[in-house]
Order: sequence, then structure tokens, then C-alpha cells
Amino acid sequence: MQKTKRNKSLLEKVDSTKEYSIIDAIKVLQENSKANFVESLDCAIRLGVDPKHADQMIRGTVALPHGTGKQVKVLVIAKGEKAKDAQDAGADYAGFEEYLDKIKGGWTDVDVVIAAPDTMSELGKLGKILGPKGLMPNPKSGTVTPDVAKAVKEVKAGKIEFRVEKAGIVHTSLGKMNFEADKLAENVNAFLNTIVKLKPASAKGQYIRSLYLSSTMGPGLKIVKDAVAV
Repeated sequence: MQKTKRNKSLLEKVDSTKEYSIIDAIKVLQENSKANFVESLDCAIRLGVDPKHADQMIRGTVALPHGTGKQVKVLVIAKGEKAKDAQDAGADYAGFEEYLDKIKGGWTDVDVVIAAPDTMSELGKLGKILGPKGLMPNPKSGTVTPDVAKAVKEVKAGKIEFRVEKAGIVHTSLGKMNFEADKLAENVNAFLNTIVKLKPASAKGQYIRSLYLSSTMGPGLKIVKDAVAV
């Protein structure tokens, strides 16, 4: 009930029919961010794609110039020296058999799993546990790589993974609301530029149909088409 009352109050302060520039939307959301925790800037972008077709399954990563503001817990599945390299690079957990056993027991208390290629034959058997939680490493997202140390540094610095959902929508968080507005705008633009580069040749009509920005507890503000027209 409290959330409903708060959203109603916010909706009275913003014009839900108005289209905002990216920077103006961020400033309005920051002015009205009154939660008792630091909210995130959330983005929902609707694409003119049909994810049922493999060539229109939009999936990728982007290094946000100002990071996410979130402490990301990283597990690296690797053997020997590679596990040590991952720990030296800042991995929260690194190893092989001991972590496979923990995952088999239901442990998934991490945000990202990175794996060396020579571990995937065993790690792949745990897909039923990791897959539904979005934790299964994938070469396309850079989380299956021989250079696990580099991957750890990128994730810790603010590299995020995204993928389109069934309805053609990509949801992601692009920083914390206590960032400076221009830094959040740069994160948004970095994400948009990456989405544009991933436009499939088979996508018909307008590619980016709509873009909304919101705070974790706030209303969505529609962004002007000129900012995202593709």
C-alpha cells in the first residue's frame, strides 16, 4: 500500500503523457527519488524484433562508462593458475570442483559466473540450476573466456549483460540515482549505442519502438523519439 501511495504522489508531480529528453527524465526522477534506499535508474526499451527468430535474438554486453554503482559478486570457475589469476583480479570466489559441488547443493549467491573454456564440459551439466537464474556463462557475453582475469576486471568495472525478452523488450539497470545526472545520461547513451549496433538485418520497420526510464520505485518516463529513432 505504501508503494502505491508513493507512486500516486509521484505521478501527480510528473506528466505521464509528456516525452522527455534523456537528461531531463533523469533529473525529474532524481528530484522525486524519495525511497529509504539508493534507487537504481532502470531502462525498458521495446524493439521491433521477434525473439523467436534466432537472428533477431538481441543479446550482448556493454561497459557502462560510470559503472552500475553496485558491488557485483563474481564467481570464476577455473583450475590452477587461472583460478589464482581470477582472485588476483578481484573475483570474490574462484576454483573448480569445490564450487561445482556448492552449486550442485543449490548455492548461487553470486551476481555473475565466469568460466574458463576447459571447465564448461562439467559446468554445463549444472545448466538447470544456473540457467533459470541467468548465471550460466556464455561465450557471446564474454563470460566463457580463457582470459578470466580480464573478464573479472570488466565486470567489476561496470560491464553488464542484457538480452531481449519474449515481448521484444530489454530491461536493465544503468546506475544508481545518486550518480550525477550527466553520468547517468552517458551510461544510457552507451547502452543505446550498443543496442543500435546490434540491429539485425532482418528486423523490419522501426527498430527502437519506445524507451522508458524509471527509478526503482518511481513511474516510467517516456523518452522523445528523436533520442532513440532507428
